[in-house]
Amino acid sequence: MSAGSHARHGRRRLWRYGTPAMLLLCGGLFAVSFTSSDGTDLRAGRYTDLASLVQAESDAYENLRARAASLNTQVADLTDQVGDSSVRRAKRKVARLEDPAGLVAHEGAGLRVVLSDSPLSADDTSEPLNYLIVHQQDIQAVVNALWRGGAVAVTVQGQRLISTTGIKCEGNSVTLQGVPYPQPYVIEAVGDPSTLQAAVDSDSYLALYRAQSAQEDIQVGWEMSVEDDVKAPAYDGLLDLSYATPLD
Repeated sequence: MSAGSHARHGRRRLWRYGTPAMLLLCGGLFAVSFTSSDGTDLRAGRYTDLASLVQAESDAYENLRARAASLNTQVADLTDQVGDSSVRRAKRKVARLEDPAGLVAHEGAGLRVVLSDSPLSADDTSEPLNYLIVHQQDIQAVVNALWRGGAVAVTVQGQRLISTTGIKCEGNSVTLQGVPYPQPYVIEAVGDPSTLQAAVDSDSYLALYRAQSAQEDIQVGWEMSVEDDVKAPAYDGLLDLSYATPLD
């Protein structure tokens, strides 16, 4: 038999025996996978259990925040032990910036706004369902109006807001600084109540929201009240902004 014929016979034997062997191996792997997963998707829980995923992210954020607070305390303790004049100047500069950065607690008279989803369901109205729920832009509109009204400090769900705080919708909740909160959404501001209320009343976006809150077939929740004692704790979240450039 020639060398070429011998090579062809070798390839035929390889296909004849190798192909069934590979099929048996794949079948064995499928069987092991099925047994391990008990007939379910091995990784389905990672994607279908959204509530657990959100809670896991929240827990991870809380752990990071606690670790950051501990490290900041250590840095402050070590800094206090340094007697260098340049360090003392830097500390005085930081102390002056803590209040405008939201790192100092405030308390006093102010305004409270509560936003909530409508009690109506799809069977109760012909209006778009989108009108029946509170969106992140609704919360942001209230916050922006309060800032324009000269608020000294603003909180949402008791969490102090700073310039880098993001308000994001996550399903039927709003996430602030990595933590999800359900409605109703309580927004409070420390400042002159009459000025704050005037800023809210003059906002065109909120005027539309309030009109919809009074509409019988929408009834999205709106409450506003003057408060004698609003507490705005210091921001205690992560400060991960490396630098910022002032807007012109």
